[in-house]
Amino acid sequence: MTQFLESYFPNAVAIQGEFIQATIDTIYMTFWTSLVAGVLGVFFGVLLVVTRPGGILEQRLIFTILDQVVNIVRSIPFIILLSLLVVFTRLIVGTSIGAKAALVPLIAGVIPFFARQIEIALLEVDPGVIEAAEAMGTSPLGIVFRVYLKEGLPGIVRVSALTIINVIGLTAMAGAVGAGGLGSLAITRGYNRFQTDVTVVAMLIILILVFISQGISNLIIKKITH
Repeated sequence: MTQFLESYFPNAVAIQGEFIQATIDTIYMTFWTSLVAGVLGVFFGVLLVVTRPGGILEQRLIFTILDQVVNIVRSIPFIILLSLLVVFTRLIVGTSIGAKAALVPLIAGVIPFFARQIEIALLEVDPGVIEAAEAMGTSPLGIVFRVYLKEGLPGIVRVSALTIINVIGLTAMAGAVGAGGLGSLAITRGYNRFQTDVTVVAMLIILILVFISQGISNLIIKKITH
């Protein structure tokens, strides 16, 4: 096996330590981005649902502003968002290079995407259940937690898995501007130095991370739907 790897992936074998660190950086960026953007994304997603016309806390102005902000930020290509937030990133973390610095644009880019996904998932909740909860005198906060989030849990898990996979892809893109991780390794070593085997191995590790994320989400969905 070792001989096979050294024959077909000589450059990748020579920098095993860098691959380990790059994988750790990718997992670091994915975890913290998913956690922070996940919490805020759920908050804004719920806000979009309850303040929309006909919602349990209808506020057309709030809904319109939030809806437009989500649309605008989602429309900005991530690579451009990275550039736009350089100054803000330096202000927050003191640098614009590295995995820690990448968290700022990653979180900013993922929040509107996840908020929209949460909105779509919650809108699939049976309106009849919501009406029944209102008829029973359940408070708006109670409806959010006992109806929307509880009944929409399978959908929330599905869109969360989709978002995490999207985040993994964005970390690779962030590597193009010095964020670190597998994307950076694939570019600096694989592309710039014409070491194709490094790019291939980085891609395979990214795919493994995606498959693991998808597998875990499938298990969770299977458990909560039975």
